[in-house]
Amino acid sequence: MAIVVTATEMIRVGEAGHVEAEAPDGTYAAVFEDDGDTGYFYALDFARGGQPIENALHIYNVADIADRHIPSEVKIGWSVDSTKAILLINETPHAVFDFAARRGYCRSGFPPPAEDSGWSGHAWSDGALELFSKKALNS
Repeated sequence: MAIVVTATEMIRVGEAGHVEAEAPDGTYAAVFEDDGDTGYFYALDFARGGQPIENALHIYNVADIADRHIPSEVKIGWSVDSTKAILLINETPHAVFDFAARRGYCRSGFPPPAEDSGWSGHAWSDGALELFSKKALNS
């Protein structure tokens, strides 16, 4: 995968905190948040003004994570064109935002995108990882 990692942080699942990463060109941002009960990945568009949150993807319920006592490495990376973000936890892809296509992908497939958001998807597809291939970035 061809990604530009813009944030890396060690977390403990269930301890409230967040990891924020701006796109290399500064247009968008992606934020992973653990509120102590759940983990979510958010897409932000700074051009929107007021409320920049465009989309949200459910990553986990803390109660379902058996090894939550073990620190985890969270990385947020971007495509070189700054239009696609990926969330990696312990090097495993958990979610992708494609800002250009306004589509999200996550392993839980939850929640469905808000009807008025203009975003689609949320079901996981390994094809989302191809968005970060060199071929996709050069096309």
